[in-house]
Amino acid sequence: MLESRNVSVSIRRPWKEVYEAIWHPESFPKWASGLSKSSVTRQPDGTWRAVGPTGSVTIRFTDHNAYGVMDHHVLLEVGTEVHVPMRVIANMDGADVVLTLFRQPGMSEAQFLHDVGWVERDLAALRSLLESGEA
Repeated sequence: MLESRNVSVSIRRPWKEVYEAIWHPESFPKWASGLSKSSVTRQPDGTWRAVGPTGSVTIRFTDHNAYGVMDHHVLLEVGTEVHVPMRVIANMDGADVVLTLFRQPGMSEAQFLHDVGWVERDLAALRSLLESGEA
């Protein structure tokens, strides 16, 4: 088993509004800093291509659904595929967005903690974007 960490943020908007605002893969560069300098483009096979911090990536997203599931698989240029579970969950009249980060084989503790911090900053950016009404 891989070590994992759930990173979450609470957002003051109804969960369905949050989900509808962010489930579109092309919206990820607005708040996911690893994709901020890239466009996310749909490929004929239904995957999405972008440039991340380590090079080109191919991303497969879970289809739009009624449950707030936004899981995605990221295929790195080196051939490694990383599963990223993500959920938008109702929290009274707001929402929690939860992303599970897995410590990948060979990843140091320091790198894992760096990545946790990165996800925390990205989710904070998402909250700011959504609570300001920009998305």
